[in-house]
Amino acid sequence: MQLLENYHTHCIFCDGENTAEEMVQEAVRLGFDRIGMSSHADTWFDPEYRLDTAGYLNEIARLREVYRGRIDVICGVEAENLGAEDPAGGRIHLGEADETRKAEYRIGSTHYLHVGDEYVAVDNTEREFRRLAEEYFHGDYYALSRAYYDLESKVVENTECTFIGHFDLITRFNDTLCVLDETSKAYLDPALEVMQALTETGTPFELNMGAFARGRKKEPYPSLSLLKKLHEFGGRIVISSDAHRKDLLSGGFPEAQEAAKACGFTHTNILVRNGAGLIWKEVALDE
Repeated sequence: MQLLENYHTHCIFCDGENTAEEMVQEAVRLGFDRIGMSSHADTWFDPEYRLDTAGYLNEIARLREVYRGRIDVICGVEAENLGAEDPAGGRIHLGEADETRKAEYRIGSTHYLHVGDEYVAVDNTEREFRRLAEEYFHGDYYALSRAYYDLESKVVENTECTFIGHFDLITRFNDTLCVLDETSKAYLDPALEVMQALTETGTPFELNMGAFARGRKKEPYPSLSLLKKLHEFGGRIVISSDAHRKDLLSGGFPEAQEAAKACGFTHTNILVRNGAGLIWKEVALDE
């Protein structure tokens, strides 16, 4: 099949390289049926992510009208697992006043851990990742990965997400640093326990090709071993390229489909309009 949609894309409203309209124009050129824009929702503890939520929502609404009949432009956000934390402690539950509720879907992602007085990204740089392990986990990368999966277990609850983003992002640097044996019990036990629990919520998992398409990793998120277990658990997938620039809008899609089939999946899922809302629709990988 030729996959003609992508729901994980970034533009200059966050850390993308192209404007939202440039992303839409490229999707039109590729013959996409729909494109979901998913800028990072405002993250109060990271000054790099201060989303102009009103401006973003207005721009995606404008593009939906401008390109109506050529492509369906869908407005999403990528919500941070820790984004609901109150700086004074506890959680801030999404309220009706939260502007991101006006988005049509949410990706739930874990990029940060809250350690000591810091919020430290697990996917920023190798140096920062090593510092996180050394300063807060005594150099024990398995303890670090357990802490990550402990937090990941709350991603659906905390973000109220439509699908789960890059489940095993903790392995972002493992191809080069080789600090985790991803076949070991120490790594797999917490990952699989959390994966199975999240599968039981019915929330699809993203088969994220972003790092693969950019040459950063040899496998997608989730890794092939985890993807096989996801299928065994009865999980569902949605394929994305996590594109931060327009030339990667369909990056890794053929490889994603082959990986999914090799791990036992016969279908992926797409978001389609149903009246005023969105619903999941299964699409056969061999269609």
